[in-house]
Amino acid sequence: MPLILADIIAGPSAIAVSGGVDSMTLAVFAHRLLGRDGVVIMHAISPAVPPEATERVRHWASLEGWNLHMLDAGEFSDRNYLANPVNRCFFCKSNLYGSIAKVTDRQIFSGANTNDLGEYRPGLDAARDSNVRHPYLEAGMGKSDVRLLSRSLNMGALAELPASPCLSSRVETKIPIDSAVLKSIDAAENLAREILRPKTVRCRVRHDSIVIELDEDSLARIAPDIVDRITQSVTQLFLPVLFRRPVRFQPYRNGSAFIGTRP
Repeated sequence: MPLILADIIAGPSAIAVSGGVDSMTLAVFAHRLLGRDGVVIMHAISPAVPPEATERVRHWASLEGWNLHMLDAGEFSDRNYLANPVNRCFFCKSNLYGSIAKVTDRQIFSGANTNDLGEYRPGLDAARDSNVRHPYLEAGMGKSDVRLLSRSLNMGALAELPASPCLSSRVETKIPIDSAVLKSIDAAENLAREILRPKTVRCRVRHDSIVIELDEDSLARIAPDIVDRITQSVTQLFLPVLFRRPVRFQPYRNGSAFIGTRP
């Protein structure tokens, strides 16, 4: 697989990095292959990106000596994105790739892998419109292959990093995206992680409630007093930014905030 990737990423490159294992691994691989002059690492700072993801990018940039470019992709100035339609990711990625193209003429690469093809990914449509390439897809690599590559690059704990899409993915379709709400979502998830140490946690903002989704094992072992403690804390986190909504606990479902007909 590394040999195939090396053939794909052969010239001046720009890697779009979110801070997740897929794009981070691609950035480490490309940088070690092409060197600082051969690749620029592009990371968008946004209210939708968890602060720990941005810090992870900064840490690895310092560790590896990346040519790192931080930018504002401008999606929070896009009314289509803020309206949060079911294809919101299309507008997010369109803004991202358009912003990258304004500062470099290098080939843009993303960290999409074959597992992404089994899900609704309107961001891939935006990538196609912007002539973005996906080395993992071209090499036929899935998530497990990416983690294997990350381990071979000695990336330590990052190779096991759980998937964590942008914070806007937690907001149910047609509820407008608001940066203050996203901050509360991030705080609620961090709170649940600190108390429960779950394998997976998502804080979903729905039209009628705030839902803490947990993997089944974590949900099964949560005690009633802990439920009350988290419920009270999450309620307080959202009071300044939303009307009072009940807090519920449910099993994790991938993409459960996307509601409605998909174009």
